[in-house]
Formats: sequence, C-alpha cells, structure tokens
Amino acid sequence: MFATYLIGLREGLEATLVVSILVAFLVKSDRRSRLPHVWAGVGLAVALSVLFGWLIEYTSTTLLNTSEERELFDAVTSVAAVVFVTWMIFWMRKAARSIAGELRGKLTEALAVGAFAVTGMAFLAVIREGLETALIFYSAAQSTAGGAGRNAMLALVGGIATAVVLGFLLYRSALKLNLSKFFTWTGALLILVAAGIFKYGVHDFQEAGVLPGLNNHAFDISSVLDPSTWYAALLSGMFNITATPSVLETIAWVAYAVPVLVLFLRKPAKPATPAKPTAPADTPKPVEPTATDAPATTPQRA
Repeated sequence: MFATYLIGLREGLEATLVVSILVAFLVKSDRRSRLPHVWAGVGLAVALSVLFGWLIEYTSTTLLNTSEERELFDAVTSVAAVVFVTWMIFWMRKAARSIAGELRGKLTEALAVGAFAVTGMAFLAVIREGLETALIFYSAAQSTAGGAGRNAMLALVGGIATAVVLGFLLYRSALKLNLSKFFTWTGALLILVAAGIFKYGVHDFQEAGVLPGLNNHAFDISSVLDPSTWYAALLSGMFNITATPSVLETIAWVAYAVPVLVLFLRKPAKPATPAKPTAPADTPKPVEPTATDAPATTPQRA
C-alpha cells in the first residue's frame, strides 16, 4: 500500500501548496471576501475527481463484459497513468520556482472579472491534480494490489491527509520543509512506481492477446523471492517486482525506469549568462570642445 500512499502524499501536497498560495495571496491583499469562492472551486474539483475515479472503477467492473475487455481497459489506463506521472514529475521540477507567481497573476486577473472567475480559476488549478490522482491511483492499485480495495483506498486517503497537514503547517510557518529535496525523492520513487505500472500494463496487453509472450518468462527467482514472504509482498506492492516476469514485462520495466531516472536525477543545465557588450577598442572617443572651437561672437556696440 506504500505506492498508493505515496501517490496521495505527492499529489495531495502539490494541490495543497496550490491552494495555500491562493489563500495566502487573498489574505495578504485583504480580500478575504473571495475566500469562499476559492473553496467552492476547490470543492468542485475534489468532487469531480472522485466522480472520475468512480467512473473508471465502474467501467472496469460493470460496463465491460469479458475478461479480455477488462484487461485491455486496465492496460490502456496503466499506460495513460504512466504518461501523466512522467509529465507531472518533470513539469513540477521545471515550474516549481515560477508556479507561485503564475498563480498570483491568474488570480489577480480573475479578481478583476468577478466571483465566478475566481471559482473557475481555483477549480482549474486543482482539478489537474485531482484527475491525475484518480487515474494514477486506479492503475497503481490494480498493478500492486490486484484492485482498488479498501486497504488501497485507506492508504490513498492517508497520504492525502498527511499532505494536508504538511501544507497547513507550511502555511502557518510552523514547519520548514525543503520542498526541492522532497519532490526530488518522491519523484524518484514515483518513477519506480510508474515503472511497475507500465510493466503491469504490458502484462495486461499480453493477457488481452494484444502482445505475445505471456508465458515466456525472463527468469524465475521464486526460490529467492518467495511470494509468501513479507519482502516479496513489499517489492511487489511498491514497484510490481515479481519472481517470474515475462520477457516483455522485464524489458518494459527497465526501458522506462533507467532512462527516466537518469534524466530526472540529472541536474538541469544552468542558462548561460549573456556577456555585456563592450565598445570596440578602435572606436574614437568624443572630443571635448576647446576654446578655439567656441562659436565666434560679434562684439556689441556701446
């Protein structure tokens, strides 16, 4: 359940930081009357995210009739979740320093329009995190626990609750947290979780008959990684590492995890500072006027 807890913690803290930036801006600018509109947008985003998560689960368990259809649906949602996770991790690393200024700018524009614009702005700022959380949670729960059951849901709620508490303490300046290191470590762990989700998606494509090689195992380490042991359950629950994966599953896990981790952990190159232009050495200096250069004047008659 650590994977779903991590998803709730990471996504929840991002959403909490977004909300705290909006609230702090309104409080400091003495516009507390607009706070209910922000909370209305946040509540609407949360409700729609829950509805989206329920719709995914309902589609898989009720609307699809055959096991092949369900496997194919789970495979597609898994690949989509991996795409969202990868995009979110790299986007946050790039936009972390500028997101506060962008949110304040958008909120200032919304305040000039009216209450509905403020609600819509808060809704759009949070809904992305909510939809991502719903999709990633479903895929992670399916890949690591065999379904979005009670334990997976409790782990997700626990992660979100932890994120809300951390966000509140940061807002009240009661806690100092190095957000850069936090997002780096959680991002690296999420990449490994996403690798497991991608591996599970390949497995579902194989079970649906889209990809071959379901029974073509890359290796068998059941003697070392006994599925009944606690550490095997931990590795499977966190990163979907199993004792007898297929060749395609193994290739998918390695092909995603290794290059994405390398790109993520590599320090971004600092932009080069443009050199100040200097005057050419042979540029003639302006000549100061001398007494001989002064214009002649006609003496006035007495």
